Amino acid sequence: MYATQASTREMITRIVMFVILLTSILSCRDNTPNANNSVAEQEEGFEPIFDGKTLLHWEGDPGYWRVENGNLVGEITPHNLLKTNTFVIYAGEIPKDFELKMDFRITEDGNSGINYRSELLDTIPFALRGYQADIDGKNRYTGQNYEERKRTTLAYRGEKAEISSQVNPGTPGSLFTNIMNNAWQIRKVVDSLGNADSLRAKIRSGDWNEIHLIIRGNDLQHFINGVLMSEVIDNDSINRSYNGKLGMQVHVGPPMKVEYRNIRLKKL
Repeated sequence: MYATQASTREMITRIVMFVILLTSILSCRDNTPNANNSVAEQEEGFEPIFDGKTLLHWEGDPGYWRVENGNLVGEITPHNLLKTNTFVIYAGEIPKDFELKMDFRITEDGNSGINYRSELLDTIPFALRGYQADIDGKNRYTGQNYEERKRTTLAYRGEKAEISSQVNPGTPGSLFTNIMNNAWQIRKVVDSLGNADSLRAKIRSGDWNEIHLIIRGNDLQHFINGVLMSEVIDNDSINRSYNGKLGMQVHVGPPMKVEYRNIRLKKL
């Protein structure tokens, strides 16, 4: 009788220990970025807009965009070089004001970016025109605000820039006459956010980084790994935009690969 009771107690103890261990493991899994419990569910107001499994609600050229290992992947190979920049574009609704967070990883020769408040071009498939949070593998431009197919550079990394209306508004071709050295000339740096090289050191090469965009009114902020990299106050009533498409880019150039994950959006 005693032996049987001891054996029963030992079995119960083992079961209890197993349940405790299993609960601990599941708890750890739920706190990882790739767990079924998404990162967005742990941040108030953020909602996931990429399911990590399919391109549902996303539109892009399948020759360049795919889902792999839970990540949204854009890739150029020696066999599918690009003639024009191409995007994977979110088909869902984007609010006027929002916050956007995601992780990115890019190869050394990569050139990419996140476009927002952008317009879809009629003449080129999967092409966007508008604001871009720039990303590149060598981190020369990562974090800056570059306007694709429009005013070009609005703020370099480390700058808070104020954009004024263009000179001679309405003059044919005036948009391009106000661009020099791939930067918009009608802008004023009103504050420094830090040394560009020091800010660059905050970005991990060849590894995952988090990018966070806070887009509110005419104030456009780009953060990487929690650090404000650039800010634009866009007072250009002719060229600025308050709404539009969201998408990620692969840029014309050598073979490259860029990956995005944990894409989540918050309406403001």
